[in-house]
Amino acid sequence: MQSPSDWPILVISVIGAIILVELVRRMLNRIGRKFALARHLVEHCTWPAFTVAAVLAFNVVFGPGMFGDSPSERGLAGTVERVLGLVTIAAVTWLIVQATYALTDVVLDRLVHVEGERNRRARRIMTQIALVRRVAGAIIIVVAIGAMLFSFPQVRALGAGLLASAGIAGAIVGIAAQPTLGNMLAGLQLAFSDALRLDDVVVVEDEWGRIEEVTLTYVVLRLWDERRLVLPVSYFTQTPFENWTRHGSRVLAVVFLRVDWSVPVKQLRQALYEFLQGNPLWDQKDWTLQVTDVLPNGLVELRALMSAADSPSSWDLKCDVREFLVDYVRDNYPESLPRFRVETPETRVGLAWEHTENK
Repeated sequence: MQSPSDWPILVISVIGAIILVELVRRMLNRIGRKFALARHLVEHCTWPAFTVAAVLAFNVVFGPGMFGDSPSERGLAGTVERVLGLVTIAAVTWLIVQATYALTDVVLDRLVHVEGERNRRARRIMTQIALVRRVAGAIIIVVAIGAMLFSFPQVRALGAGLLASAGIAGAIVGIAAQPTLGNMLAGLQLAFSDALRLDDVVVVEDEWGRIEEVTLTYVVLRLWDERRLVLPVSYFTQTPFENWTRHGSRVLAVVFLRVDWSVPVKQLRQALYEFLQGNPLWDQKDWTLQVTDVLPNGLVELRALMSAADSPSSWDLKCDVREFLVDYVRDNYPESLPRFRVETPETRVGLAWEHTENK
């Protein structure tokens, strides 16, 4: 028979449960130096574990008689038990979702460091894991909310009536949630059709960038100037877009240089090749230096093209090559720096300047 005198036992039980979780946390923190799973469990599950331990300890010790034996006190105890039940469901759900994220983060950490030819497959798996765990988290939360609602007798009594009108209600909800459901299905379609992956290089709305995040409802594109373009997932299933890394993670980096006609292209091409051989960002495969155009302003356009293992390496390689070419031309062939010529009749060598008046 429980009584108000049991409150100290309840407090001690809750504090003991919290201390136990803290000891486990410290142990995992030490283990986490060698094992990634322990580290991620500490990162994601510390506060949910504290909450679950405290609530469960409270549930185990708490009883209806702790407030007293009068009807009003019994009613208050019943209300507290019902609230505890709701809090328990919420806390356990929180812990399960965070533990799921901790488990999947172990896999994602390994995939992030995959480079070379396996990078494309790794990014596809990362995209799928990120979307699937969001779907799983959403399902767990919906189930938890349903369990919380059905813990009320009034809601259970309405269950039969609601089932009778489930068809009409489902149709109404389906129409209202059509855009959201469409985006969710589009996200899953993108992930499992391999049409779009994290860190893919794409051109969308005339903007070049990399896929930074894929969620159930939107896609975040990080543009070259660090802006973020946020688009609904359904955009990528309904609108054409360019994917430069669809069949491989290798990216061709392009650098344009506008110089004078006197530039020695052969020597510049040889210098570029020697520079690329010593640059770790070049994947030792494709490269070229070509004269691609003669511009109307009198300059010659050179295009340096080289390949890199992935899009981040491509961007850094372009910057390195551009800096090298600028320094090389300035230091070795200053006469080939961009210049604009103006020719007048007086500057024509060997030609007589004749002035004719219109009469």
